[in-house]
Amino acid sequence: MSYQDILVHKSGPIVRVSLNRPDVLNALSPNLIKELKEVVQEVAKDQEARIFVMAGEGRAWSAGVDLKALRAGIEHGQFTQATVMQDGKDFIDCLQSIPQVCIAEVHGYCFTGALELMMAFDMVIAAEDTKIGDTHAKWGIAPKWGMTQRLARLVGRIKAMELSFTAKPISGTEAARIGLINQAVPAAELRSTVDALCASILENSSQTIALMKDLYYKGWESSLNEGLEYEWTKESTLTDSVDKLKSFEKHK
Repeated sequence: MSYQDILVHKSGPIVRVSLNRPDVLNALSPNLIKELKEVVQEVAKDQEARIFVMAGEGRAWSAGVDLKALRAGIEHGQFTQATVMQDGKDFIDCLQSIPQVCIAEVHGYCFTGALELMMAFDMVIAAEDTKIGDTHAKWGIAPKWGMTQRLARLVGRIKAMELSFTAKPISGTEAARIGLINQAVPAAELRSTVDALCASILENSSQTIALMKDLYYKGWESSLNEGLEYEWTKESTLTDSVDKLKSFEKHK
């Protein structure tokens, strides 16, 4: 499958996608959102793929939804607002339901709609000087991709409200401190840090990781007791356990 606004590179079990609209800071056009949905659906069907990484070309991960492109697409009948919003939601839902580990490699700017996408990834590594913020209130736009729900669950309600109501960005370093992302590193070390994270993940059982990903998200959406019951009753067949146990015996 060919794409216009993203670059796709597969290296063994790792699929790396880069947003490729650097002239507009990788702003999320209707077509870009559609392509993201399509590529993650393709990754979901790839039995060799174990990790999905999303980065951005140029000076930013993404400055957020491209309102100009959205308006033009609607006016010319290429897209409807409902379709664009649904594509974004489908992308997010797919990220959290596929067995692959999904990692956001964030630098430069990550605002509003892009922040909503970022929060849907399993893990996030960002450059220390990244600017991350929710500007829905600044532009008078209603959130639709989970801002008010995921942000509050990640950083706490009162901190989430502060970020949304002031519309002031924070640095990658601050985002790591408050638990919005996993880690902030110098920009020059961003790619190598993500590569090292991928290597650590690949050392472990892909089937167990896929199972635990499902358990974590089900628990996220449930009460503690419901999550415990789901974990207890979830049936699973981990066929790669034997190899992992043999490796354990060798290193005892």
